[in-house]
Amino acid sequence: MSSAPEQEAVQAGVQAAVPAGRTGNGRPPVRAPASNGPERGRTPPLDPVWPGASMPLGARFRVGPDGVAGTNFALWAGGAESVELCLFDEEGHERRAPLDELTHEIWHGFVPGVLPGQRYGFRVHGRWDPWTGARWNPAKLLLDPYARAVDGDFELPPEVYGHVRDWPEQHVADTVRDGRDSAPYVPKGVVVHDDAPGDEWVDDRRPKTPWADSVIYEVHVRGFTRQHPGIPERLRGTYAGLAHPAAIEHLTRLGVTAVELLPVHQFAHEDHLLRRGLKNYWGYNSIGYFAPHAAYAASGTGGQQVDEFKRMVRALHDAGIEVILDVVYNHTAEAGELGPMLSLKGIDNRGYYRLQDDARRYADYTGCGNTLHVVQPHVLRLITDSLRYWVTEMGVDGFRFDLAAALARSMHDVDMLSPFLAVIAQDPVLRRVKLIAEPWDVGSGGYQVGAFPPLWTEWNDRYRNAVRDFWRGALPDVRDLGYRLSGSSDLYAWGGRRPYASVNFITAHDGFTLRDLVSYEHKHNEANGEGNRDGTDDNRSWNCGAEGDSEDAAVLALRRRQLRNLLTTLLLSTGVPMLVAGDEFGRTQRGSNNAYCQDNEISWVDWGLLDDAGWRALFDLTSRLIALRHAHPVLRRRAFFSGRAHSADGLRDLAWFTSRGTEMTERDWYAPAATLGMYLSGRDIPGRDARGEPVEDDSFLAVLHAGDLPSEFVLPGGPWAPRGYEVLVDTGAESQGCAPGATYGAGAVITVEARTVLLLRVLS
Repeated sequence: MSSAPEQEAVQAGVQAAVPAGRTGNGRPPVRAPASNGPERGRTPPLDPVWPGASMPLGARFRVGPDGVAGTNFALWAGGAESVELCLFDEEGHERRAPLDELTHEIWHGFVPGVLPGQRYGFRVHGRWDPWTGARWNPAKLLLDPYARAVDGDFELPPEVYGHVRDWPEQHVADTVRDGRDSAPYVPKGVVVHDDAPGDEWVDDRRPKTPWADSVIYEVHVRGFTRQHPGIPERLRGTYAGLAHPAAIEHLTRLGVTAVELLPVHQFAHEDHLLRRGLKNYWGYNSIGYFAPHAAYAASGTGGQQVDEFKRMVRALHDAGIEVILDVVYNHTAEAGELGPMLSLKGIDNRGYYRLQDDARRYADYTGCGNTLHVVQPHVLRLITDSLRYWVTEMGVDGFRFDLAAALARSMHDVDMLSPFLAVIAQDPVLRRVKLIAEPWDVGSGGYQVGAFPPLWTEWNDRYRNAVRDFWRGALPDVRDLGYRLSGSSDLYAWGGRRPYASVNFITAHDGFTLRDLVSYEHKHNEANGEGNRDGTDDNRSWNCGAEGDSEDAAVLALRRRQLRNLLTTLLLSTGVPMLVAGDEFGRTQRGSNNAYCQDNEISWVDWGLLDDAGWRALFDLTSRLIALRHAHPVLRRRAFFSGRAHSADGLRDLAWFTSRGTEMTERDWYAPAATLGMYLSGRDIPGRDARGEPVEDDSFLAVLHAGDLPSEFVLPGGPWAPRGYEVLVDTGAESQGCAPGATYGAGAVITVEARTVLLLRVLS
C-alpha cells in the first residue's frame, strides 16, 4: 500500500520519491517539478452515483430503476485501490465521482442523466512500484478499454507518460512517477446508444461466402478512397467513402468477395513519428478495441462514427462483399516501460501485460514494446468481447489476426492448445466467422506456418516466397512451387484442414507493391526518416534491368508481362487468393517496402492510373481471371488433390508435366527447371453441389515458363486431352491476355514465349 504522504504528493502534482534502495545507483530520491495538473478544469463532483451493475463492462446507456435514464460504468481494475469516473463537457471541464462498488475486481456505478454523446475517462489509484510492475498513477486520464467510440487525438507530450519522461537523469526516468495531469492531451471515450431502436443486425444480410469461393482484397479505408475522383471530397478517406457507390463499383467489377480492412480499431501515433512530422498510417498501434478509428469518420466523432461504420458494412454486404478486419490484439500503443500511459498500463499494468522476471520490463514478442497477457482471464475476456461485438453489433464477417502466434503463447511458448485458441474454438459466435492467422511473431519459436488448428486459415508466406523466386529465376528446382500451386498440402493436409487453409498472397501492405516488386531490387524508405534501415532486405524482387522508373520500352514491357504472370499464377492457384488494393492496375510506392508512416501519395491509391490503357488492361485481365475462378470449381477446390487415378483410363485429378509433354518423375522435381505444366482435371471433383449432385467441370492445363528465352512445349495427349486444347490466357501477348482463340491438337508442339503463363482449356 502507498503511504499517505506519497498519495498526497501525487494528488498535489508533486512527484513521489523513488522508493529507497530501488534506484540501483545509490543516488538520493528524486522529485519532479510540481504542477497543478490534476485540479485543472475541475467542476463540482458528480452526485449521485448509484451502485449500478458490474456487467457488462464499459459504459452502457440504459434506463435504470424507476425509469431513470443514465449510463452504467464498469471497469475491471484488479489490484487498484480506487477508481474515479471522470466526465467532460464540451469545454473540457471535468467532473469526478468515485466508483465505490467493487464486484470481483470490477469497479462500477450508475450515473443518472448521463446520455449518449457524453465524453468520459477513468483515473485509477494504486501503488507506484515499477520494480514489481505496479504503475498506477491517478494523474493520468485513462481510456476505457470498452469504449465504443473515441473523441479526440492522442498527443504525446511529457504529461501523458506515467513516469517523468523529461527528467534529466534518463536512466531512472521510468521509475519516477509523474504528477502532471494528462487529461488535456488524451482523447476521451464517448457513451454510445448500443441498443438504438431499428439498429439490430440482421444475420441473413451477410453474404456468407464459402471459404473456397473467396477472393480477398486488402484495403486501407483512407488510402483507397482518398484520391478517388468518383467519391465526393468530403467523404474521401472515410468509412462513408468506402461505402460510396463509386468505391463499391470498382470492387464488384473486379469481382472480389471480401475486403480485408487494415486496422480500424482506434489507434495512436508513436512519439518517434510525431517528432518527425509523420503519423502511423497503417494503424497497427491499437488502443481501443471496440471503437472505430475516429479519424476515418466523415460524420463526426461524438459517437457518429459507429453508425457510419455500420452503414459501410451494410453497403458492402448489399453488394455481396464481406468485411474482414485486420485486428491487433497482440500489443497496444502503450509500448514498453518508456511508453505512454493511455489505458491498460494505468488500469493494471501487471494484469494486462506480460512482464519479464524483472517486472519493470515487458516481455516483447511483437517488436512493439509490449505483449498482451492473453492467458489472464480478464485479458482473454477483453479480446473475445471485442470480437463478438464487431460480429454481432457491427456486422463484420471475420478477422485477420496480426502476429497471431503471440496470442497463441501460453506462458512462454506458442501452444496450439492455448486458452485463446481454445476459447475461439468453442465460442458459438466466433467459430462461425472467418479466422485468418498471421502465423508468426518475433519471439523464439514464433514461426508457426501450417500449425494452426482447424477453423483457421493462415497467411502463407511460403507461397509468396516460392512464386516470387520462380518468376525471378531464383528457385533451385520446382518442388516447392508444385506444393504452393496445388494448395500447400505439405502444410495443411492434417486435422481435417482444407486447401482454403492457405491464404495465398504475393504482396501485402507490408513490403513492395506488385509493380514495385518488378521495378526495384532494393528498398527505398528514406522518406521514413530512419536512414533506410527500416523494412526488410529480403524482398525477392527483380527490377527487370533498371532500378525504379525507366523509359526503356523493353524494360517496361517486361515488367508488365511479369505483373501479368504474377497475377495469373495467384488466381489459378488452389487456396484463397489475396490481392492488395491497386496492384490490379499498377499502384507504386516508389520503392518503399515499409510505408507504415506515409499518409500521402506514396500510400494512397492513384486512380489516375486507370486512364492509362496498359494499366486498364491489367485491371481487365485481373477481373477476367477472377471471373474464370468463380466460374470453375476445379480452380477453387474444397479438398486436396489426391494425385491418383480415379478411372480406368488412368486420368488423375492432378498431373505435372515437363516441357517434353511427359509426366514429371522424381528426378525432374529435383532438377533445375524454368518450365512447369500443371493439369487440373474437372472430372470427379470431391464433394457434391447444393442438390447433392456430383460436381463436374472443364479440365485445364497451365504452363508456367520463367525462362528468359522462348521454349517449346509438347501438349499432353490422351487420356489428358484426346481432342486437344483451347487457349484462354496468354500473358506473353501484348493485349495482356488473349480472349478465347487458338486451338491445338493433342501432342502439338507449341512455342511458349519467354516469361509467360498459358492457360489452356481441354476440349470436350
